[in-house]
Amino acid sequence: MSNCIAKELLKKGKTVLYQTAPVLLESVIDYKMGKQKNTSENIYKSILETDLLIIDDLGTESLNSMKLSELFTILNTRILNLNNKITKTIISTNLNIKDIFKNYEERIGSRIAGYYDIYYFFGDDLRLKPKKLP
Repeated sequence: MSNCIAKELLKKGKTVLYQTAPVLLESVIDYKMGKQKNTSENIYKSILETDLLIIDDLGTESLNSMKLSELFTILNTRILNLNNKITKTIISTNLNIKDIFKNYEERIGSRIAGYYDIYYFFGDDLRLKPKKLP
């Protein structure tokens, strides 16, 4: 579903950034620590300002205080339009809302519960189905 939404926005000339939560947070930490200065100079700005940020697989990252702080900053900045432009965020996760509050700080859980529409998807994992040859 996220890919379909991203594709339609890209057709309309909007910017989209799609990344898994572990890679997204590691990239931010590496940028802030100066580890990837040459290759990702604008990664943080891109995360905050892209029209649509898709955070995939939230809950699969290893958490520490830095990552929690950065996740909060990203979500809060985008929710409150602190980047001075309207931005949208999609978060996909296998966690239910109780697990989000359990795994993340109250302030992250409350923002996800309070500012995001929550949709549940059910069904078989398409990645596990046998591939049909043409």
